Amino acid sequence: MYQNYITGQTSFSLNLDFSIPNNHLAHVISDFVDSIPADVLLEKKSDTGRPAYHPAIMLKILLFAYSRRVFSGRKIERMLEENLPMMILAEGRKISYHTINNFRSSDYTNRLIKQSFVYFTNLLQSEKLIREDAIFIDGTKIEADANKYTFVWRKAVEKFHSKLKQDISKLYDELIQKEVIKAISEESIETSQGMELVADQLEEEVSILNKEIEIEPKVIPGGSKNKVKRRALKKILHKIRKDYLPRAKKYEQAQTIFQGRNSYSKTDQDATFMHMKEDHMKNGQLKPGYNVQAATTNQYVVDYALYPNPTDFRTLEPFLDQMSILDKFTNIIADAGYGSESNYEMLENKFDKHEYYIPYSLYEKEQTRKYKNDKTKLVNWYYNEEEDYYIDWQGVRFNFKKYKKQRNRNTGFISNLKIYEADEFQLTEELTKLAKTKSGRQRQVQYNPNWQYLKEKAKETLQSEKGKRIYGCRKSDVEPIFGHMKSVFGMRRAHLRGKKKVETDIGLMFMMMNLSKYWARRVQKDVFSNKKDKIKDQVFSKKENLVLFICLKSYFFPRLFFNYIFTSLIF
Repeated sequence: MYQNYITGQTSFSLNLDFSIPNNHLAHVISDFVDSIPADVLLEKKSDTGRPAYHPAIMLKILLFAYSRRVFSGRKIERMLEENLPMMILAEGRKISYHTINNFRSSDYTNRLIKQSFVYFTNLLQSEKLIREDAIFIDGTKIEADANKYTFVWRKAVEKFHSKLKQDISKLYDELIQKEVIKAISEESIETSQGMELVADQLEEEVSILNKEIEIEPKVIPGGSKNKVKRRALKKILHKIRKDYLPRAKKYEQAQTIFQGRNSYSKTDQDATFMHMKEDHMKNGQLKPGYNVQAATTNQYVVDYALYPNPTDFRTLEPFLDQMSILDKFTNIIADAGYGSESNYEMLENKFDKHEYYIPYSLYEKEQTRKYKNDKTKLVNWYYNEEEDYYIDWQGVRFNFKKYKKQRNRNTGFISNLKIYEADEFQLTEELTKLAKTKSGRQRQVQYNPNWQYLKEKAKETLQSEKGKRIYGCRKSDVEPIFGHMKSVFGMRRAHLRGKKKVETDIGLMFMMMNLSKYWARRVQKDVFSNKKDKIKDQVFSKKENLVLFICLKSYFFPRLFFNYIFTSLIF
């Protein structure tokens, strides 16, 4: 049997049901956004002009659009006309893509998204969804919305800038020797402002020569010397105005943009060129991107931040400093990429109220039998604590020589090292030869007592029962977040340009992932409770039928009833 189908005729059906199910994701998004206080949602606006759209509506439609893998402002505008949940969230309003993009790119939205994670963490705490009272930290790299071949390298800028300074200083010395311009300090001449002063003085000199040339007779035997001089000065002035000065301004601007980085992109100056995990060409190509740091608990993102440097260990301190929800947790867990002497020292001094479970880079390797039996490692040498000397596997004795301070050029952290040098007077001639390098110098080894103490403390914490249990949850807690973001929800690249805008973009994605997970958990809980109620009803109905059957049997067959009671008492 088929439904009626008549060719050439049209049918008109009127649907008056414009609602969505009660367990729809749109309801969860709407309830959460409405739970944010009004003083946080609303910002001060002008009393004149057209009233702005309510931030709650804008935030709701952005979160729902991101849940459907829609990131374009024009496509979001189209969803507001065609998608029923979007119409309900927007309350039937037609919002242009200009308004959507302006709201998403504003600094106010950036602050609003960051504050919304605080309220979501409170929600998790109220429902006891915080895992092991711990916060799990990890990072990933996301490609920026910038062209691949718009890189500016710091080494190249420094190289060409120094060459430009040499050229302008030579030109300046020639002008001073010829007494064409007045003397200026050597430091100021290397800047664009100093070049401006030189160009101004040359223009004054050219204007003076113009006046002298006007007075001169029209015909001068051998030509006018002033014209020759003016021609040379104009050539130098043109060189400075059209070549040296623009290049100097470009290099100075690049130096201010770098801010300690090694590169940046011309189309997104906040993005840094770094290696990405998605290396499809397998050639280690550098792409413009950001380092995304996320803090999770029970696979919910509770805080996040963006940094331009590709390494993770330099982001731990600023990430913890900006975290406003850190007081709700007592344990900090991260992988070996964050384990360094500077980070351990920072955690001991600034965050002493928290326990940290962070291994160092060689933690796993030091547990192997091969490492423990390696005679070349200083840890496996014989050490005399009273006289403070080492003896290596060959029998060479190393005595303490001096203390040394070593500065890390990337972080600026200063390590205090102990230097041990091989004794010149060994027991035998063979040991005396072994105590020297190939170049004839005495062998030296260095030992960092503070780093060794911090490593032993971290090792003791990780190998405890609590440490094994908590650190074992790290892989299943924080790492799936980035997999879901890139593979499931399709965000492998940022959709906005600029650090704050990209931070808002990532924040919308993380908050949508939180709400999607929370919604799935609530739906699963409702389904489970419904199934449980059905099972209870079935069990009760079976019991009622059994009791009815026994009552009927006892009425017609009393002897069987007493037999049933007797057997139930025995068994």
